[in-house]
Amino acid sequence: MTTPSQSIQLRQVAEKAARLGGDPLLGVFRSGMDYGYQRDRHDIVTEHDRASEARIIAAITGAVPDSTIIGEEGGEVGTGRVRWYVDPIDGTSNFARGIANWCVSIGAAIGEELVAGVIYDPVAGNMFAADLATVTLNGTPIRVNAEAEQHRAVLLTGFPNTKHTRLFGRQALDAYDELLDAFLAIRTLGSGALNLAHVAAGWSDAAMGFRTNSWDVGAGAFILERAGGRYFGFRDGVPTTPGFLMPDYIAVGRDSAYPVLAAVMARLTDGTANDRILSKEALGS
Repeated sequence: MTTPSQSIQLRQVAEKAARLGGDPLLGVFRSGMDYGYQRDRHDIVTEHDRASEARIIAAITGAVPDSTIIGEEGGEVGTGRVRWYVDPIDGTSNFARGIANWCVSIGAAIGEELVAGVIYDPVAGNMFAADLATVTLNGTPIRVNAEAEQHRAVLLTGFPNTKHTRLFGRQALDAYDELLDAFLAIRTLGSGALNLAHVAAGWSDAAMGFRTNSWDVGAGAFILERAGGRYFGFRDGVPTTPGFLMPDYIAVGRDSAYPVLAAVMARLTDGTANDRILSKEALGS
């Protein structure tokens, strides 16, 4: 069992690593840069992603030798007890093009239990940080503040993009139309980690993602839940734990999921779920 003091120590290591990884990026941001491609021409990577991850890994393993790193750029490295989920630049397209919404995301877990997390937004100077004792923004405690009714709520999501239209076809556009009608507004920040951090800080009400990775959401899921929100990871249309290791998610700044959001998630992620009614208990309602 991880004690609060151990969690605080891991959060402090993550904060230092995030600054070491993220602060040098400000020197090259909006300077013009080349990039390569990963899965396709919509998924890019820069030399700065790799350099930032290398700095983060050096900082973490120097402070906590008993570590395993699961990084976006380098994959899984090491066999240590503490598992670190590292995204050196979440929002690389924004970073490469000069849009300010990008961040460093680092989550720490013992086994499959998240115990610390930080999301560092260097441009805004915002450090969202959580351990088992506290959750703060730049040292000040934060708390979710979501609307009770979905028609008054703002949803943060990158849905739909080309990946989603390939996965779900026309259903993706129909679902987006349904969400547009149900929510006050839908906004796209271009960074899944920042989506979760903003919900945790009470700046928005909900977030949603498909086919995400643990390094995308580990820190954000932990910060959100420590701030009083709920993170529901889905596999094959079913809420499944540990949520941050599942490919799809909805997250809310309240006790229960919004009904249209939950229904869209279930319908899109499980081809047999058109007639499925998700249990209210599973979604906190």
